[in-house]
Amino acid sequence: MDLSSRSLHLKIFPHFLSSPRLVFGHVSFLFLQTPRDKNPKLIPRALKGWHEYEDAVKRKDVARALRFLRSLEADKNKDNSADKVNGFLSSGPTRAGISELGLFDGSQRDWEVLDACLNADDMRLVGSAYGFLKNRGFLPSFGKFSNIVLEGPRDVTPTVFKSSTGLEVSKFAPKKWGLSGTSRFALVAFLGGVSFLLSQGIDIRTNLAAILGLAFMDSIFLGGTCLAQISSYWPPYKRRILIHEAGHLLVAYLMGCPIRGVILDPIIAMQMGIQGQAGTQFWDEKMSNELAEGRLSGTTFDSWHDMMVRYCMVLFAGIAAEAFVYGEAEGGENDENLFRSICVLMQPPLSVAKMSNQARWSVLQSYNLLKWQRHAHRAAVKALESGSSLSVVIRRIEEAMSSAT
Repeated sequence: MDLSSRSLHLKIFPHFLSSPRLVFGHVSFLFLQTPRDKNPKLIPRALKGWHEYEDAVKRKDVARALRFLRSLEADKNKDNSADKVNGFLSSGPTRAGISELGLFDGSQRDWEVLDACLNADDMRLVGSAYGFLKNRGFLPSFGKFSNIVLEGPRDVTPTVFKSSTGLEVSKFAPKKWGLSGTSRFALVAFLGGVSFLLSQGIDIRTNLAAILGLAFMDSIFLGGTCLAQISSYWPPYKRRILIHEAGHLLVAYLMGCPIRGVILDPIIAMQMGIQGQAGTQFWDEKMSNELAEGRLSGTTFDSWHDMMVRYCMVLFAGIAAEAFVYGEAEGGENDENLFRSICVLMQPPLSVAKMSNQARWSVLQSYNLLKWQRHAHRAAVKALESGSSLSVVIRRIEEAMSSAT
């Protein structure tokens, strides 16, 4: 083989440039086993598959999106088996063919299956999506701190609570609107404006009665959704909601509870049946199965299942996040109400004293976890603030966790 023919041969097989010995010693082998990655018929089929995956994510069809990713994983395993038989030459994975063209980055697109979880009716599919990505090595921090429920004493008195957090227990109690925090200044400003107008001889009693009537109807029939929608445009209030929901999201993720989605718009939250102005939807399989039966096993706080303790930690994580950032929590009233309703389902129901102790323990554990992983919480808040999807938020959490180690 002369120099010109050798150059021509290298142009035909550019991926063998680093092995001149292979070019001369196994010429017949190369021509007998042309890589199927270069089969042009596979490219349109692979493109169609990825377009179907995009459509599944867009339509929030997690079952179809997950089915496609699993099919790719199965093809990859077949290719690896073929590689062991045929040597280092690939038997033609469609993902590899597409990656060589630079049209898709498969490893980046796999994350997007989390965005398809939002409308999932079967939460087991959501759990399967997280399990698939964790097995692929994308979610190393998912469930990383699930064993925290086994550590430390379970009896947390108000004195112990204050010594651990530096804050009184009352600082973690949700506040009524207008009675504390920034809402108190808003209420004072509103009443001052009304008083000023009345002193100027401007009669606004009819308008004021109509506004109060609408607010009352909103609170009764819509759960305060309209007022929450208006309040969400106020930057300080909006940021507090982001911090609250990022707390739920991060603790759920680190405790291994699959997250279906984070809803920050009060109108959408109402349409999805979420109580409150926003919500983070997470899932625990064992907890869900027992709630479906209308009862929870365990008779005392010390014998509670780990799932119950984990669930309560996630439930109070929003309150803990607000207290950690602001030194006091304002939101979380619905979280407390849900906690009480769960305690009632215990057989037998918890006493008030045990209920309070369990609440303090859960808040304390969430508070400490958020304090240890404050960088990940800040990353989650920033991602939510920019309007990022769930998959991007989870990636930012993983990046923050890896950079801190």
